[in-house]
Amino acid sequence: MSVRNSVAATIASRVYLMLVGLVMLPLYMRQLGLEAYGLVALFFVLQVWFQLLDLGLTPALAREAARHRAGALSARDLRLLLRSVEGLFIAIAALVGAVLFLGAEQIARRWLHAEHLPQHEVTGAVEMMVLCATLRLLGELYRGAISGFERQTWLAGFNTVFGTVRLVLVVPYLHWAGASLSNFFAFQIVATAVETVVLVVQTYRLIPRTRERATPWRLAPIRRVVAFSLVMSLASVVWVTTSQIDKLILSGMLPLADYGAFSLAVTAAAGVLMVSGSLADVLIPRLTRLHAEGAQVALMLLYRRASQWVGMLAWPIACVLAIHAERVLWIWTGDASLATQAAPVLGLYALGNAMLAVGALPYYLQFAQGQLRLHLLGTALMVALLLPCVVWATARHGAAGAAAVWLGVNALYLLLWAPVAHARSAPGTHRGWLLGDIIPIAALAALAAFASSALPWPSDRWGAAMLLLPVSAAVLLASAAGSSWARGAMLRSL
Repeated sequence: MSVRNSVAATIASRVYLMLVGLVMLPLYMRQLGLEAYGLVALFFVLQVWFQLLDLGLTPALAREAARHRAGALSARDLRLLLRSVEGLFIAIAALVGAVLFLGAEQIARRWLHAEHLPQHEVTGAVEMMVLCATLRLLGELYRGAISGFERQTWLAGFNTVFGTVRLVLVVPYLHWAGASLSNFFAFQIVATAVETVVLVVQTYRLIPRTRERATPWRLAPIRRVVAFSLVMSLASVVWVTTSQIDKLILSGMLPLADYGAFSLAVTAAAGVLMVSGSLADVLIPRLTRLHAEGAQVALMLLYRRASQWVGMLAWPIACVLAIHAERVLWIWTGDASLATQAAPVLGLYALGNAMLAVGALPYYLQFAQGQLRLHLLGTALMVALLLPCVVWATARHGAAGAAAVWLGVNALYLLLWAPVAHARSAPGTHRGWLLGDIIPIAALAALAAFASSALPWPSDRWGAAMLLLPVSAAVLLASAAGSSWARGAMLRSL
């Protein structure tokens, strides 16, 4: 499977699920209520924090699967590693899940601020969140292995099917069984359990069989990747803290209804990362393989092209969301008051996410080279700046203050730390990368989005939505004009 086809399949799946999620979220709000949706939003945040429990073993497993495909690791060693990681995963997930499950009542009473939902209903929802997040964590392990085998097309189709089940089919189920938080999370638990079983079966189908009838659990295979996994674990801690600490802080400071409104804006802005992040799933295994094969020229060529691909995905979405934030929220939810309230959050988060998507590109190289200490240092410095600023800004200015901090810190990271990272992993490339691959695409997208604000926009939702589509396409084309790869592809097609 070529990189182009894998990228196309992965992006198509991500875009589909993003669009489906955007369509379904207002329906969740109408069925459950804005306060209950605040708990659903907290559930998505909890799943991200649960990723810390993998101790960096999921990316380590993905990297070893990629090395197996390159001939650098035997099937027996890969099976031993998988079995060892499985045992450790199950033990850690069960322990932490049990602790949080037993503490659900205290979380509901002391942390969350429900004004209308009964206390027992909030407690039950937290318990079911923990169980579902634990199952999702186990599934991510096998997704990592499948990604390392470069089966992104299969994974894209699989994610599309089960994403549709979890996001769409839950609505008719709630209509049939009753619109309650317990029914919502019960459906998620069953769907996630089936999803995990299928991932397990597919992972073991990909690994060639060995002569051994049973693969024993041993600690030794983990020791071989422990240095890499610990660095990845620390990087994950920093990353999750960086990307989710504001959401966690606000969940304990805002009433659940207000937190639900904030989460809607953040979810819309997350489309920037969801689409551009699709490339990472495909590119990181391929870059790792090229590095293992010693193909440095091909590696750097792919990296430079990928930088432009990320820009052409991230900047048009971010600029349209920033310029038309209130209009987008109004089209989406139909609630003009909610759109006005959440628009500043959406605009600032969208631009901050674009900065984050581009600033993460040097990490791709560092991962492929197995040298993550510099990345860990950079993200640790980012967190050290982000944490006090978010706490201060949230206390004084609420959600909009946290959003402004998010944009500012990510801009500083891109401008000040990316050149440091490139100097270590790709000496001599930063200037050409920034001036040739990043700035032209971003500048043209921003100019086109800003110019679109002067158009005579219709006063009705559907008319505004119909105009937003060609405007978004025009911004995308403008950004593509800043890409040397896109211009070359267009000339070759003539």
